[in-house]
Amino acid sequence: MDDIVLISYFVSLLILFVFGAHGFVMVYYYNKFKNKSQQPVKEEMPDGTVTVQLPLYNEMYVVERLIDSVCAIEYPKEKFEIQVLDDSTDETTDIVAGIVQRKKDEGYDIVHIRRGSREGFKAGALKFGLQIAKGEYVAIFDADFIPGTDFLKKTLPFFHDDKVGMVQTRWEHLNGDYSILTKAQALALDGHFVIDQNVRNKAGFFINFNGTGGVWRKSCIEDAGNWHADTLTEDLDLSYRAQLNGWRFVFLKDIISPAELPSEINALKAQQFRWTKGAIETSKKILPMVWKSKVPLRVKLQATFHLTNNFVFPFILLTAILNVPLIFIKNSGSYEAYFALLSIFVLATIGSFLYYMYAQKDIRADWRKKIVLFPLFMAGSMGFAVNNSRAVIEGLLNRKSEFVRTPKYKVENNKDSWEGKKYAARKVNFSVYVELLMAVYCLVGIGSSLYFLEIAALPFQFMFFIGFAFVSLTSLKHAYSKKKAN
Repeated sequence: MDDIVLISYFVSLLILFVFGAHGFVMVYYYNKFKNKSQQPVKEEMPDGTVTVQLPLYNEMYVVERLIDSVCAIEYPKEKFEIQVLDDSTDETTDIVAGIVQRKKDEGYDIVHIRRGSREGFKAGALKFGLQIAKGEYVAIFDADFIPGTDFLKKTLPFFHDDKVGMVQTRWEHLNGDYSILTKAQALALDGHFVIDQNVRNKAGFFINFNGTGGVWRKSCIEDAGNWHADTLTEDLDLSYRAQLNGWRFVFLKDIISPAELPSEINALKAQQFRWTKGAIETSKKILPMVWKSKVPLRVKLQATFHLTNNFVFPFILLTAILNVPLIFIKNSGSYEAYFALLSIFVLATIGSFLYYMYAQKDIRADWRKKIVLFPLFMAGSMGFAVNNSRAVIEGLLNRKSEFVRTPKYKVENNKDSWEGKKYAARKVNFSVYVELLMAVYCLVGIGSSLYFLEIAALPFQFMFFIGFAFVSLTSLKHAYSKKKAN
């Protein structure tokens, strides 16, 4: 039994080490291409019609903010179409109807599109709207976004290059300092955009459209096979099919699209579940195409890391489970060489730290204040291991599930609140109780480490405990707050 535990633990740490150490690779490319800038062939906007698609599903709190901000985008009205793709089943539809009529009266070419079903979810709505879209270019914004007035002025010039199929902007956070929860999300997303998207794009690797805050060439979407609804990450799927067809993507780090982060943890967990499961589904679908393609080996390898990084979550969970029996095995007096070897794996944490530190340093004047949250972010990532491991397993087993959208509450500052509003989870998933059990289990691990004076094991034991305890107790607290409000 000891050998099984040791081998399983070693394999888990090895996999986590490979993905964690990849942070060093990304930091290397970041510094190599730091001074490379993305510049369009011509500065002026191309002379073409733009369609802006706004996919909605029950967004009563933010839809007016969204439509108002889109209508404020600077572009000739005669070449500017807005499609409100409304699949809502609540009063959002009536709210949208009133706003659309008001905007029509103001001279905007805006249409309220109702399909009558949610077939294909977001992908289905986008594909439906694309069939009747007038635009040569198609910009997409989710309900929680507030695009800047110069969005098209900054993005469209890149389409003077006929090979450019999509331009993606960086997400900024309207409520990034609202709570510990939103601060951790902001740290994670900054790493993704400033390092992952920015560096991959400059280094010539594949990147992905992030589902919102970007603009497509319509012919690129059609050439790549249009939107597919067979995964929960239709944006990632289409992105890879388009780039495999030879289209070039552009990521603009310094052009931002502000958005609202989930302020309620059960909404965040649903979002993370969808992103994780969808990425697994997409990796199964797309990776064979990547490796059969004629793109360079370096691109194939980076695409593999990009599409498979969510596989770490089951191994994070397994590591948490094996940490406790490992303490007793170590104190049996055997396997000294084995435990000495394990200390090397700590280096992967440094790679992850540098990844997020460089991201913060690039875009935040107060980056030192932000990066202090890294240990809490790591603990939170560990705490999400149960939720996201379930997503990985369902993705691997081809279990289909509904596209659960992330509810938004128009929370922009500390004076706003999601409590007492619709859409918040009224009940908790069974996995919350597994997370709570894992917190108690990790607390036993802390006690065991103290008893055997395994001081080196305590930092990670504490992070696992804090992560599972925070995620589970906050999930229960937020669900209870919703019930109390009703």
